Amino acid sequence: MNPKIANIIATFFGSGLSPKASGTAGSLATLPMAFLLCFFSGSLGIVIAAVIWFILGVPATHELIKNQEDKDPKKVVVDEVVGQLLSFTLVADALYQNPDKWYVYFIGFSFFRFFDICKMGPVKWFDSKMKNAYGVMMDDVCAGIFASVCLWMVCKYFHIF
Repeated sequence: MNPKIANIIATFFGSGLSPKASGTAGSLATLPMAFLLCFFSGSLGIVIAAVIWFILGVPATHELIKNQEDKDPKKVVVDEVVGQLLSFTLVADALYQNPDKWYVYFIGFSFFRFFDICKMGPVKWFDSKMKNAYGVMMDDVCAGIFASVCLWMVCKYFHIF
């Protein structure tokens, strides 16, 4: 992959270049896309977009880390994009054509950041054991799945949908 294109993809159009909290910046930068995907296409759009960003993210991440000692540099946030998108999978159909539930995106954002930062279970395993582009991507996939389940449970418990 061309290094310039890899950098654009891996940093999610530069959001990963934030001097502080680059993962949070990448997750926040994903929210407008998540809103549009949920609003116009529901869970199918979210899943397709997450798969596309994963497919793009693996070679882009590989390109950025192949000659570095740090196998998960902070500027790589395409993994956060995938995980953040996945966090809305189970509620995306309820968000379809529904702009009134905008606050659900911030709840989903919070759950995703919690699981991404705390690194529990498989999130930790992928982060610590797989020192390659797949490991970088998969820890956030797991965090996104955990966040999606928690977001769905909160929405059901508090009768948000």
